[in-house]
Amino acid sequence: MKRARMRAAFPGAVVASLVLVTAGCANLRPTDDAKAVADLDTQYQLAVKGNDVEGMERILADDVVLVTGRGRVFNKTDLLNEARSGTIVYEHQEDSEQRVRVWGDTAVVTALLWAKGTEGGRPFEYRLWFSDTYVRTPNGWRYVFGQASLPLPNN
Repeated sequence: MKRARMRAAFPGAVVASLVLVTAGCANLRPTDDAKAVADLDTQYQLAVKGNDVEGMERILADDVVLVTGRGRVFNKTDLLNEARSGTIVYEHQEDSEQRVRVWGDTAVVTALLWAKGTEGGRPFEYRLWFSDTYVRTPNGWRYVFGQASLPLPNN
């Protein structure tokens, strides 16, 4: 009789254990995903800074859209052609205050960007807020949408 009760209780114990392990893994995954996306967005900023077309191409989704604070819209071809042209030379292209939030297969990075360099030989420097949206694909996370604020006023 005792053995029958143990056998009856055993499947329930296994299920309960699996639920606890799965719940524990579920709690870790968003953190792991957030770190992966944060690292990827940092890699993207470095690729832009270095006009690294291959690095940008690896991260950008084919149907990516970037909207600037002034309403300009760029697609993947536009972004890669701009990098190929080399008309923008960055001294700085770094972000700070980076925050990543993950919802399943979608992640949003929000950060403050500092850009400084020259465009067509003319100097520029600005800070702006941006949000970059990434989606998990069978080939890993890809940058699908970005939106930037207007440059912030100089303090």
